[in-house]
Parts: sequence; C-alpha cells; structure tokens
Amino acid sequence: MPIPRWFWAALLAATAYGQQVADPNFNTRVADPAFTSTHPRIGIDESHKNFHTKDGRYKPFAALMAADGFTVAAAPKFTAGALKAIDILVIANALGNEDWNKPEPAFSVAECDAVRDWVRAGGALLLIADHAPFGDSAALLAQRLGVDMGRGFAADPKNSDKNPTLLVFSVENGLLGDHTIIRGRNGRERVRTIVAFTGQSLSVPKDSTALMKLGKDAVEVATREELRDFASGRLTGKSVAGRAQGIAMALGKGRVAIFGEAAMFSAQVAGSGAQAFKMGMNAEGSDDRQFALNVMHWLARALD
Repeated sequence: MPIPRWFWAALLAATAYGQQVADPNFNTRVADPAFTSTHPRIGIDESHKNFHTKDGRYKPFAALMAADGFTVAAAPKFTAGALKAIDILVIANALGNEDWNKPEPAFSVAECDAVRDWVRAGGALLLIADHAPFGDSAALLAQRLGVDMGRGFAADPKNSDKNPTLLVFSVENGLLGDHTIIRGRNGRERVRTIVAFTGQSLSVPKDSTALMKLGKDAVEVATREELRDFASGRLTGKSVAGRAQGIAMALGKGRVAIFGEAAMFSAQVAGSGAQAFKMGMNAEGSDDRQFALNVMHWLARALD
C-alpha cells in the first residue's frame, strides 16, 4: 500500500526543519487588540542559536503580537540587569551547538539562575522547546523551573489528526486543561481545539496547570528512526500518559508558560510542491492562533 501524502508531510515537519519557512500570507490582524494604551514589552531570544527568531520562522508570531499591542524586540542578555528592560521573555527552540546529534545545554548555569530569579521577582517567561534535540538544549533551564523535559518525539495514535504525530487537544477528547488561558477574555476567545506538530512531553509540577494533557495512549520515542517506524504501523516508545505538552504556573511573583512544541506558535509552510502544507497558527481546524494570543495575555496579566 502506498504511504499517504499526509504521512510524509507530517514526518517532514518533524524531521526536516530546514524546509520550514514563515508563511508570508498569514493574517496577523487582531480585531480586538488587548493593549491600546499600555504596551507590554516582549523580548524574543535570538542569542542561543535559536531555530525560531523574531524576523525568521517566528515572524508571524512577532507580527501578531505587535498587532495585539505588544512591543516586540530581540531579547536582551540573560542577566539580572538586562532582563529588567522587558516584561515577557520568549525563548523558542534554543540550541547549544549546531550538531543535532550531540546536543549541548543552550544556557549557562548563570543564565538559568538569572532567568529564574527574574521571573520570581515578577517577570514572565514563555519557554518553548520542541522534540529532540531542543529538549536536551533547554533541559537545564526547565529544571530550574521544576519541570522535566521528555527530550524525545511525542505521538498519540488515538488523539491525533490522521497521523499520530499531529496531536489534537480538544474539548471533545478532554485533553484541554481548565485555565483562563483556555477560556480567554470572553466566549469568542475560548479555545476548543489545539493542534500540535510532534514535539516532546513535559512533567506537570503540582502547582501548575496542564493546558495540553497527553492522553493515556500517548507515547514518546527517542529517535527519528523510531518515528519513521510509524510508516509501517509499528508504534513504539514509552508511555507519557499523565504528562503534558503545555503547562502554566506561577513562580514567585512571576508567571511561566512552558510548551514542548514550537510550530503551534508559528505560521509556517513545510515542504514544497505537492507535499507542502501549512503548520501552526495558519493550519485549518485549530484555535492555535487564539491560543497563542491567550497565552501572551495571561503572561502580560490581561487574564487572571
């Protein structure tokens, strides 16, 4: 039996990052901006070999937040003094080196401590680390925040869209958490379906809320080779039931949102030609766009 196109497209998205580009046609207009008189300052990290940057693959995210009233710029250095210049720090898919087969920590011990202490003093952090090798690169910072990263590739044969690596979290399957981020400012902003594009798993600390709960059949595999086994129907890996792909929590006076999947906060086109498909906030059938806005509203304290 020939392998369907959607499988190869999804596998491409999970394993061939170089063929992902920002969607130039993504609509970043916000009908009801959250910030018209004040403008919270977002700093997007670009100093740690980040795969996603403000003017690169996260350009749609940066433009959407600017349209919502945020001020968006590159993040300052991760020091106590420099971080005072921003309100929200966004870190997406940082790397410690260029060799994906031998990942290294993206952040020094001093940087991890500085970010943690800044949050405790009232800062807000959006930390995003996708499937391997990004979980390994961000693991030290996540540990400073009390979160364990799975560091592999997540899949769920029961709660997914055609492919077990296209994970679905919805009202219908009961995998959305109960949190103001999900509810939004009003009924129009309520999130009902989130689609994630592979990613990794996260632990759920006792004082946090799982926004995207992994189901009882969810697993995590360690390598791309195991991921390719999905083509022949061999789904292997360890169970990650009870873990999550997105969590939110208070830390001291600050707030933290951590996600094990990066594409959902982007608007990208993966692949080319007949196999090209949209992934992220531009994908049909999901509320990923509204979810991204709600996450940032919560971090900026426009949502309680």
